[in-house]
Amino acid sequence: MEQPAHRAEGAGPFTTRLTWHHPEGGTVVWESRLARKRGALSVRDPGGTVTLSPTADAKTLDRLRRLNSVASAAFFLGGILFALGAALAQFGSGDPTESASVYFAGGLFFNVGGYTSLLQVLNAPRHSPRGGPPATTGWRWWGYEPMRLDWLSTFVLFAGTLVFGVNLLDSFLQGLTVQQTNRLIWAPDVVGCVLFLVSGHLAFAEICHRSRPCVRSRSLGWWVVVVNQFGSVLFMVSAAAAFTRPATQSLVNADIANWGTLCGALCFALGGVLQAFERP
Repeated sequence: MEQPAHRAEGAGPFTTRLTWHHPEGGTVVWESRLARKRGALSVRDPGGTVTLSPTADAKTLDRLRRLNSVASAAFFLGGILFALGAALAQFGSGDPTESASVYFAGGLFFNVGGYTSLLQVLNAPRHSPRGGPPATTGWRWWGYEPMRLDWLSTFVLFAGTLVFGVNLLDSFLQGLTVQQTNRLIWAPDVVGCVLFLVSGHLAFAEICHRSRPCVRSRSLGWWVVVVNQFGSVLFMVSAAAAFTRPATQSLVNADIANWGTLCGALCFALGGVLQAFERP
């Protein structure tokens, strides 16, 4: 008979950490982020020493390593291009097509990063009974698992990158009225920012194992979540400042819109760099 975990933790109906206690002392802990990012369990021996063991098989570790490399590189390049697009909008020639083209290229990298993050969840090792080695499944390009918090977080993130794509495509349209600009460009921008913020909140719930944010300054994964969520907040500030007022036909504050995008994008670029080290 399978031995149930001695302790299950998580936010709401989601389980993000399971703990088994060995009869001879010590514990084995499965955490969803640790398993999908590093393919490992956390083991504490009777003396209190913590190690990451046992790991998944070599093939699975190589899969996780490649997915993490693609995701981290995509978010880094997407962030750098978004920052460049904002810099062109603030300091460039004033040609909106120029910055829109750079933004669009950055958006494609964000799409890749969002989808690869979802693939990391779908192809990550699953926890095994009795605290044994993580179990792996065959490669999957898609899956529907809304009762997994990591799946929900990365799915919302991917959806946000797709909505940003609508905003970036519409930004190439010329001759729009103020109402059309707000409906076709500004509204998708705000929706994308909201989805990014929701995804970040879910990521906090996953790594904190509760609904409220926490401080885990020794955790690299926590820093990745914090930096990206701060970038999402700056994106939302930028979106709010980019609303076109019908009375004046001008943005609420173009400087805040550009600087918010630039700084938020640099946060995602930094998050991509940090994520490169969160690997098996």
